[in-house]
Amino acid sequence: MENTNKQIDPSGHIKTYALRTGRMTDAQKKAYHTLYSRYGITEADSGIVSSEKLFSNSKPLIIEIGFGMGQATSEIAQKRPDYNFLGIEVHTPGVGKLLILIEELKLDNLKVFHGDALPFLANHIADNSLAGFHIFFPDPWPKKRHHKRRIINKENLAFFTRKLKPEGYIYFITDWEEYAESAKAIFDAEPGLYNSSLHESGWAERQDWRPVTKFELRAKQEGRTIRELFYRKRETKPSSET
Repeated sequence: MENTNKQIDPSGHIKTYALRTGRMTDAQKKAYHTLYSRYGITEADSGIVSSEKLFSNSKPLIIEIGFGMGQATSEIAQKRPDYNFLGIEVHTPGVGKLLILIEELKLDNLKVFHGDALPFLANHIADNSLAGFHIFFPDPWPKKRHHKRRIINKENLAFFTRKLKPEGYIYFITDWEEYAESAKAIFDAEPGLYNSSLHESGWAERQDWRPVTKFELRAKQEGRTIRELFYRKRETKPSSET
């Protein structure tokens, strides 16, 4: 499959994240410097990314955008051995921590990219190639003037949809109610997707393979509602001939 997108300069688009200064532990530093060459991929050597290239097999590939410290990511990969996973994260301590988890759990279906997701997807992921996206608790950018930085907007969602295979999914979760309502409206308006939830409300239930994170537990304790969306790409139908 060919990648039909033009190359995107990582410095030339609106960032959907804010880099936070976080101290790396000695273990995270060691993992980053010794394990990234084994479990990580770089911009220079990635080319067009696929399961065949990264894992030498044809298992469906799922990408997680912004995995934080990687605990849930590693657990999902462990629970779903029939899938391959690529986690993308900009924060170095989280990358180091996930590398430790991959090594400890001996996961052969999970790799990491340290960098900005949107340019990476545009430059290295072919259209109609992915089985799914996980976007869990992204920065809500609560101030109205910052909403343009949210990862879920009309343009980005159409872009993610193009990268999916038919029936591929986007699994989005947030604890910010206004962001949830806004995201749901954007998902509902995307013609390439349909809501796979059976609930009349349209909100999805937690998938049984997704662990409850410490962040999620804290959000519930603080009275915030967890909202989940699970949408799939529509099957491409051939145009009718007259």
